[in-house]
This record gives sequence, structure tokens and C-alpha cells, in this order.
Amino acid sequence: MARIFNRAQDFHIDNFQVFNGHSLASPLKELEARIAASAIHDSAERCDAPKCHPDTRVAVQDDLYSWIVDGDGESDRPRKIKWVTGPAGTGKTAVMGSLSGRCKSDGVLAATFFFASWSASIGRRRKTALVTTIAHQLVRYDSDLRDEISKAVEANSDIFDKNLHTQMEVLILGPLQELQRHPERPGLRGAIIVDGLDECEAEQYHDTTATGSKSRSLSPRTNDQDQLEILQVLLKASLDPSFPFRIIIASRPERVFREFFDPENSPTPFAQKLDLHEDYNADADITLFLEAQFNRLRRRHGLLSSWPPPGAIQTLVKNASGQFIYAATVIRFLDSGHREPPKALLQAILKMNATRTTTSNPLKQLDALYSHILESSPDPPLSIRWIQIIDWFSTGSIQSIRTLSVASTVNLLLQTDYESNEAEHLLGNLHSLIRIPPPRDQATTRYDFYHKSLIDFLEDEGRCGKLYVEWKNVQPFLWDRFIRACARGCDATQPSFPESFLQFLACLPIDAQIWGSAHSESLPTPASADWWVSLAITRNERRSLWNLFKNVHASDRSDFKEFQFLNLVQKASEDAPQEPYDLVEKTRKGIKERVSGAPVEPSTASSSSSSPKAKRNSKSQKRPWR
Repeated sequence: MARIFNRAQDFHIDNFQVFNGHSLASPLKELEARIAASAIHDSAERCDAPKCHPDTRVAVQDDLYSWIVDGDGESDRPRKIKWVTGPAGTGKTAVMGSLSGRCKSDGVLAATFFFASWSASIGRRRKTALVTTIAHQLVRYDSDLRDEISKAVEANSDIFDKNLHTQMEVLILGPLQELQRHPERPGLRGAIIVDGLDECEAEQYHDTTATGSKSRSLSPRTNDQDQLEILQVLLKASLDPSFPFRIIIASRPERVFREFFDPENSPTPFAQKLDLHEDYNADADITLFLEAQFNRLRRRHGLLSSWPPPGAIQTLVKNASGQFIYAATVIRFLDSGHREPPKALLQAILKMNATRTTTSNPLKQLDALYSHILESSPDPPLSIRWIQIIDWFSTGSIQSIRTLSVASTVNLLLQTDYESNEAEHLLGNLHSLIRIPPPRDQATTRYDFYHKSLIDFLEDEGRCGKLYVEWKNVQPFLWDRFIRACARGCDATQPSFPESFLQFLACLPIDAQIWGSAHSESLPTPASADWWVSLAITRNERRSLWNLFKNVHASDRSDFKEFQFLNLVQKASEDAPQEPYDLVEKTRKGIKERVSGAPVEPSTASSSSSSPKAKRNSKSQKRPWR
């Protein structure tokens, strides 16, 4: 999806703690402060993560477990890295999650890291915390290794500012090498499982919007570059004689992984690749899963034992083409509380025509299912705009937006009316695709997608056909909803906005820069503009005001410089630091006088009040943030 927010920069503060004294606990606590706890296989964030259905994927798990414990039978040069791959929906994460649980129960799980591009935790989406999170788990895996890692942290206080190669050398390989000096101690073994590496996003180290003579050397890092860096770091570790662990890396078969693990391109011997789609016939497992789920649906909905009709499960298994995500989505759709009963929904799925997608598309049955479900929304194009914006809020590079974009905030922004039930109206039939929090949890919980393949589908016009909505067409929609929210904010007949939503509004245009001169005709009434400007000034976001002024008035005064604007705001702040409306008025007058050279009378709002002072004294102009 093309992003219009390419100028937005990430704003976050790393955990920083100072530890005094020299106790063993201090360096380990500092290490713990630098991990991505949500990336560990049994973290709270992964409580709803997919797991293999009982008695399914047994052969796959057995093969991987056997390799962890026994290897490939090699002796002189063990192959310590194995790549597990497969297209979207083949169950890679479910297999890795179940395998992690099995290894932990048997005491052979050294560490895990589950990347996820949709996670609100930046540590789970980027490489930054990978080595520290693995080291933290190794501390708990072996007491002797714990002592050596603690010493390494204490002796290298700046290690958390180093690159991954250095962190791996200092935090993991160095301590392992120290243990190797004591041959009398029992040797270590175990698995390090890294899932979803293809979802790792690039870490940026500079302003990628810089222009001028240095701009060519400041091109942004790509996801492939960071993913390759991680592969190289793990490979280097595996080749060290002191490294006793076996590493499983699970990802989609993207180019960077295909080339890295291609034996013709690399002299390094890897363990044999495991392709979930090609190496294993998942039909029997999918059949078992569907039979169990239909038994549950019959009990829940009081259906006869003759349902589903003969041949239905076989048809669904054929349509799945080895993709568990297809079968899981079908079951969620039947069980989602849709307005239609499960029998009618199943009949519609069985009659679906998958030929409307490209015939060469291996995901055509899944695409047809996604299309069918999305078209059950009362307004599919509008619901897709919601989905695209929710996805950006969840996966964008702006920390403040991700943190604040809980379901209630998204609803307040995107609904046309403050108290409408538009979210349920649009998304009510899409519960099989979107994890929608219950009303009581929407102030603290975000919308979530069951599988990334939904977003992949919507971003590919060749797959989603008439449902395709270009991101550039979402921009004016988001701008319009933002303006509507600002207009509602200064309407005393509407309930006051929650503080969290005000924070969200304040950072949305500042960080995302959703405005632009192309949409200047959508500017709100003067009162709405005053409301937003007042809010931004009171939050000391003066640079955002410059961006707003520049984007709206760029065609009129392209020579008006940022420092001139900020000086005017500063002067107005010194004159009226306690009154937002006075500050707005002084700033407005200063800008107008600078642009036109003529004194300006106080502006009027769209209400009956004729001055800012009168508006401040009017109940109809009560500010929602006060």
C-alpha cells in the first residue's frame, strides 16, 4: 500500500534505567529493560495466537522436533539453521507456536522471537530488541550462562547502542565461549525459534526526508536489508564452535530468504529446507480440523447431525489448497453471529465462484472467500477504507498513533456522527476477518486482523478486483473525517471528547501530515479552525502549526519561512501565555499582517459571537479540553 505519510518520523523514548552498585541483579535488570517481551512465544500479546489443532501438523512438528534434538545425523560439521517456509496461510506461525510449547515442556527451548508487523510493540516489529530478547531468555535457560551474560552487560555499558553483530558477539557468543573454557560442565543444547522474520520492518537511523547534496547517501533502509542483517547475524552465531543451539527461522518465501538459503548462492551448508506447502499434504489435517469444528458448531447452534451436507467438507478441503487460513476463516465466518444462520452461510460459500480472480492465482479460493465476506458489509468500499486506516494505525511507523488508536478512538474519528453505531453497521458482518473488541473493552483494546493475508489481498488489485481502493483515495477520506472531528470538537451540543481522543487528534496531523493544499476547500469553519489551532498551541506543538499554515497557504506565500512563523507564535505566546484564544488571535493577526502588510481586525467565527472574547464567555463555545 502506498503510504502518504512518508514524511512522518517515529517518536519514542527507549526504556532507560540507571543502576547503582554492583549486584548481580542490576545488569540483568538493565538487559530486561531492553527486550521485546511481547515477542516471546508465551507472552500476553500472543494469548490469541494460532496454535495447531490437536492431532494436526503432527508430522511437521515431529520432524522439526527430531532435528532440534538429534540433528541431521551430521557429526563433523553440524548444520544449525533450518528454514521453514510456505505461502501466507499455510500455518507457519501456528506450527512455530505449538513447537515452542512442546520444546519448553521438554526443557529444550532456549529462546523464541515472534515478529509481527501488526504489533503495537515497536520491539516486535523491528530488529532492535532481537539479540537482547534472546539473551534475556538464555539467562533463564542456564544459570552459568546467566552469570556470564551478566558480566558481559556490566563490562559493556554501551552494548545496547551497538549493532546486532556486536550485540551477538558480546551478549551471547562471548558468554558461550567463556563456558567452553570449563569442559567439565555439561554441554548445552536447545532451540532458538524465530518466526515471521519476513514481517520485520526496517529501522531508520536518520531523517529520510533530507534533501540536498547529501540526500543520495541518506536513502531509507529497506525491510530486506534489515532482514538480511538478521540472517547474517544468526548465521555468524551458528558457525561459532561454542554455539550449541539449533535455529529455526520461519518466513514466507520472499526473495531475500530464497537467495540467502539457496545452496547455489551460499557455501554455507544449511539444514534441509522445510516447505509446509510443498513437503507436506495438509489435506488430512484440514479435514480433521473442519470435522472437529463442525461438531462444535452443531452443538452450539442446535443443528442436525446431517449437517454439513455430504461432500461439503471435501469441497472446503479442496478449496483450501493446503492453506489452514482458508479453513479457519470459513469456520469464523459461520460462527461470527452473522445475520444469516450457519446453514445459509455455508451454502453460500459452497456456491462461490472463484473464477473472478486471476486463474493463475494460487490464492483464488481464499480471495473469493475474502471477497464474499467483505461484500456482506452494507457498504463494502467504506468498510475497506476503515480497514485500510485501521491497518495503518496498527502498523505505521508512528508510535503515538499506534498507542492511541484503540477501537473507541478509531470510531470517534471515522464515524460521521459522535454517537452513531456506524462501526458496528459497517464491520458487524466482518467478525471473521477482524477481531472487534466488545463495547466494554473498546477504550483499551485495538481492532486487530486475524491474518496478514487480508491486507495483502486488499493491496493487490489483481486479486481483489472491484473491491480495490487505492490508498491515495483514502487520503481525502481520512482528511474529511479529521475535519469533521475538529468541527464536532467545538460544538457545545456534542459531548466532550475524552482526553485520549484529544491527544490522538493533536498528534494525527502533526505526525502524519494528512493535510495538503489539494484539500484546502475542505477546511472547517473558522470556529473549528480556532479549536484545532488552540489545541495545538496549548500542547506546545508549534511546528505542527507551521506545517498546517504551509500546506494550506503554500500557493499564496511560498516565500514565508518557518522561522518567521515560529517567531510570531513565540511572540504571541509571550503576550498571552494563559489564554489560548488570545494566542490564536495574536498569531492570526501576526501572520496576516506579515503576509498582507495591513493591520487585521479580529476574526469572527461561524457562531453568533463576534469576537474571541465573546466566544470565551459563551456557553456554546465551551472548549472540550477544559
